[in-house]
Amino acid sequence: MHIGTVVMGASDVARAAAFWKAALGYVEREPATDDWVVLVPAEGPGAGLALGRSDSLVQEVPRVHLDLYTEEQDAEVARLLALGAAEVDWELYPEDPDFVVLADPEGNRFCVIDTTHG
Repeated sequence: MHIGTVVMGASDVARAAAFWKAALGYVEREPATDDWVVLVPAEGPGAGLALGRSDSLVQEVPRVHLDLYTEEQDAEVARLLALGAAEVDWELYPEDPDFVVLADPEGNRFCVIDTTHG
């Protein structure tokens, strides 16, 4: 068994899909609808990201979130902010964190992990 797809809610599926396609280099597995889209890596294997229409409020401290791994954290954070992500005032940072907490245009929290950090 393995994880095939992570599902996140979005009030505007098209807006969320545009952000995550640009952020991850993913493509639509099949044409999107107003309520649903599954994004998959453009090349090679990897977990999918599904976005489903939801009017639920975003959790301030979500129980589930995405961790994006990179060796170039500063550059990736800047790129994601330029794509429409937002910085999150995260009070739960440990001393000397290896991650930065951001939110996508829908407010869904995710972390950018520095894989070169100690």
